[in-house]
Amino acid sequence: MLPEPAYRHGSVGKTGVLMINLGTPDAPTAKALRAYLKQFLSEPRIVEFPRWLWWFILNGIILNVRPAKSAKKYEQIWTTEGSPLRVHTERQTALVAALLGQQADSSLVVEYAMIIGNPSIAEKLQQMKVQGCDRILVLPLFPQYAASSTGCVLDGVFSELRKMRNIPDIRTVRHYHDDPGYIAALAQNVRDYWEKHGQPDKLIISFHGVPRKTLEMGDPYHCECQKTGRLLVEALELTDDRYQICFQSRFGFAQWLGPYTAELLAELGKQKTGRVDVVCPGFVSDCLETLEEIALEGKAIFTGAGGGEFHYIPSLNEHPLWIEAIGNIIQTHLTGWADRRLSEETAERSRKRALALGARE
Repeated sequence: MLPEPAYRHGSVGKTGVLMINLGTPDAPTAKALRAYLKQFLSEPRIVEFPRWLWWFILNGIILNVRPAKSAKKYEQIWTTEGSPLRVHTERQTALVAALLGQQADSSLVVEYAMIIGNPSIAEKLQQMKVQGCDRILVLPLFPQYAASSTGCVLDGVFSELRKMRNIPDIRTVRHYHDDPGYIAALAQNVRDYWEKHGQPDKLIISFHGVPRKTLEMGDPYHCECQKTGRLLVEALELTDDRYQICFQSRFGFAQWLGPYTAELLAELGKQKTGRVDVVCPGFVSDCLETLEEIALEGKAIFTGAGGGEFHYIPSLNEHPLWIEAIGNIIQTHLTGWADRRLSEETAERSRKRALALGARE
């Protein structure tokens, strides 16, 4: 088991919030991508394939070919501050911490971690324990539940808890695909963009894809994406001919959830559609899948097929309504924990009793 942090009797325990996203490579290089992809594609929830066979495919083929190709894609979106996903997640964490510090408990500890890469879930859980957190709320930054995203977050957290002797109270947020604050933020983000750039002939609502068999095996992801899309369309008051829900990022040869975003964009291009806008509600921070796959590749597919204007609407990122929505989701799931905190006076009495019984600290 992992060593426990030093304990001082009479300490007032803190409440922590750990916001967890997928992850990102440390640099846009083939070496960094190889390490990232090996960890990412070794997750059994991400690739549901016989382990022994997948090991040979991953190590014998994919990791010898894909890192260099992926590095070139990351180079196109990398910023002076680093990976967009990490930059936006850091900013969101800081803004949420500031908001909750004003609204609720100024001692609340808010951190972020990544399933893959750095900072790791293990590192942040240990850091929060050292900071005195004995209650931790885990908030996956995936509005729609999927075994391959939120499921991986929970696996990562609980696998670390198994290594601890003194396990903190843990609460988890499963999903918030239909949360009113989240939907309001999505809708306002689209309206903000349209106020500056005008409206399209069709709005493409693109979610990350997963193999279709996951739906047949009981994963609620497809249904939750459809509900998010429906609620967003209702908020924007769009007619049926003004939007289309679809799925991107297909990998391999199996059938995935459809329709496929790339095929839809090609078809709309062939139809000489004057303008399409694409929004990706499942990605709360801009990343490779939005900035490269949609904004660059998607545009090339649409215009190359004969389409007119192509617009990518940025993710929620640091939108004020999104930060407010995260804060409200956290507050809801923290209900009751603040009432259990010891006062400083009670904590000091507890310390004196412990010392009288022979405690060293």
